[in-house]
Amino acid sequence: MFFTRKEPGARIPAPALKNTVTVSLLALAVHALLNPTLAQAAAGSGDATAPAAASQDVMVVDATAADPTQAQQDYSAKTTRAGTKMLLTPRDVPQSVSVITAARMQDQELQSVGDVLDNTTGITTEIIDSERSAYFSRGFFINNYTFDDIPTSVSDTWNFGDAGEDTAIYDRIEVVRGATGLMSGAGNPAASVNMVRKHADSKEFTGNVSAGYGSWNKQRYVLDVSGPLSEAGNVRGRVIAGYQDQDSWLDRYHKAKKFLYGVVDADLTDSTTLSLGYDYQQSNTGNPTWGGLPTWYSDGSRTHFDRSTSTSADWTHYDLDSRKVFANATHSFDNGWTLRLNGTHAEETFNDKLLYIMDFPDVVTGEGLSGFGSKDRGTRKLDSVDTYASGPFELLGRRHELVAGVSYSRQHNATYSADGSLDTDQMGSFNHWNGDVAEPEWEDWYLNADDVVRQKSAYTAARFSLTDPLSLIVGARYTQWSTNGSSGDMSKSNLTPYSGLVYDINDTWSAYASYTSIFQPQTKRDSSGTYLAPITGKNYETGLKSDWMNGRLTATVAVFRIEQDNVGVEDGSHFVNGSSEQAYYAAKGAMSKGAEFELNGAVTDNLQMTFGATRYVATDSTGRFNSNMPQTSFKLFTRYQLPMLRELTLGGGANWQNRTFQDATGPDGETRRVYQGSYPVASLFARYQMTKQLALQANVNNLFNRTYYSWLSDYAVYGEPRNYSVSLAYTF
Repeated sequence: MFFTRKEPGARIPAPALKNTVTVSLLALAVHALLNPTLAQAAAGSGDATAPAAASQDVMVVDATAADPTQAQQDYSAKTTRAGTKMLLTPRDVPQSVSVITAARMQDQELQSVGDVLDNTTGITTEIIDSERSAYFSRGFFINNYTFDDIPTSVSDTWNFGDAGEDTAIYDRIEVVRGATGLMSGAGNPAASVNMVRKHADSKEFTGNVSAGYGSWNKQRYVLDVSGPLSEAGNVRGRVIAGYQDQDSWLDRYHKAKKFLYGVVDADLTDSTTLSLGYDYQQSNTGNPTWGGLPTWYSDGSRTHFDRSTSTSADWTHYDLDSRKVFANATHSFDNGWTLRLNGTHAEETFNDKLLYIMDFPDVVTGEGLSGFGSKDRGTRKLDSVDTYASGPFELLGRRHELVAGVSYSRQHNATYSADGSLDTDQMGSFNHWNGDVAEPEWEDWYLNADDVVRQKSAYTAARFSLTDPLSLIVGARYTQWSTNGSSGDMSKSNLTPYSGLVYDINDTWSAYASYTSIFQPQTKRDSSGTYLAPITGKNYETGLKSDWMNGRLTATVAVFRIEQDNVGVEDGSHFVNGSSEQAYYAAKGAMSKGAEFELNGAVTDNLQMTFGATRYVATDSTGRFNSNMPQTSFKLFTRYQLPMLRELTLGGGANWQNRTFQDATGPDGETRRVYQGSYPVASLFARYQMTKQLALQANVNNLFNRTYYSWLSDYAVYGEPRNYSVSLAYTF
């Protein structure tokens, strides 16, 4: 049966509408008149699948507008602009997309972006030490992070705090897996993570205040207040503030963080809205670790330290400070087109003093370790603007959608370091290590990096309604990328194509196929002094998507293949133009192929569930690629509201990953392979609605207190033991 679908909204086959079209259209018109905001949103959604007026045979019902309370409690999102910037249902995006809503983050207590990624389908985590982390998708490192679609880039050398951002200020976090060059420009073919901020969308004074206490003396307080700033409610404000203070399972560790977020949203006219906001986040850590515990004793036997053992010294610290100012404006035209302008200025700084433990201790005396100290400071400044227009157009009697835009970003990264060493006598015995060691004699400060990276881009994408069940998305992004500074001067241009087909098998199921790409410039040069061509990533994906209950429950089955080429490899004993600079050549890179499955949303009115499964095989010229990343993983979390006792909600879940390994140099100088076996980590949560406004929630993580390593090479980092938290939340 052929039918037409329109987004966002319910799908009703044409026969069901024969006697209801007139009544339904009248009801929608009356609802739109009573709710101008909905009418504007519908006009700006840019429906790309509906045919010309003469052939329309589907009624659109926006379930989110009909029951916003229900939508706020769902794990699924009805629509998203992820991947293409066109407002589509997740089912109509021809790539794997996961949307983690505020309800899911609240239930599972996902309080940082890193917590969210730890529990997102297809994402794996590398915990390098107590402060630094990295995230991977399908075997590749994720370096594409965006805030309200404004891109920023991160380095695996320094953690500037993007993963540590507190989620209290975000409405949802969207993850598109695979290459995402159309929207993000330069990067790896891993995934793009978009953090969507909360806005002042209430014309009544509302708010929420919460206080929590948990393991290791963790205290957390959050206030979220919003309301009108004008009598008519056309100007609204929202403030979110929070403070968190905690120890750790690691000895002597202490961390405090605070954040403040404010936004003003104004309806300048019935068609124009303006938002201005400020985001401040700060964290201060005492006794952080750099690296981890020695994997072996000096005789080659494995160490088995207590999980609380810390390699930090009493003088170590790690401080992060982040400030962002942002503005965006939206204008909706009468013809259904929308113009958007986004801009941001961000400054992030870090300052640390760290100790890295080297060598291997004696199995009896604990002596033999040396230390390397580093104190570092750095700043990242980002100025970025993005503007685009989107809307419907008609061609050959059918209705389609187009998006076109330009963007510019300038990012300045500057880092400085000073080093100092501690010999074995200064370090003493690790058997009784308590961090009481003198600071090293620091050398002079030196420049690590001082680079300015610029991206200028123009992009466009169109969604063509070829037939009622078949749509085609094609697009491209042209990027001019340049860097100037201590890493060298270089500029590259690249055209990034995008294409995808979506075929509606019936009212529930769709089949899709897509090809996407991305590029990553590199500053490595060949022996003649020529910079290597950018690393290119290509993503081939096909699969099935479905939704039920008007999009409240979604499912995706995807099969993918990713290729990364032009990776710089050392060219033996060759140097650049006879200098001391190592020469490189472009080699065939890595390949990853596998499958993913995700089920997310409302299984019933009482049961919310997210379940994800990933299996891939990634290889490069040397064998397994990024072998410390699990190639099989399962992630499950559920929430169930008891029908017989509506005040009580129970839930929980588990994450499981298969065995990983790394090759590292042992005490004898030989290469050894160390394994982290497969392991599950389970969790539970319960919430009791004491009154209409007051709720009590309890969470337990690592329920069975499983011991595992989050990093294992020549040093080891333990994952967190069992922990709990209890919180009270009052809504007004």
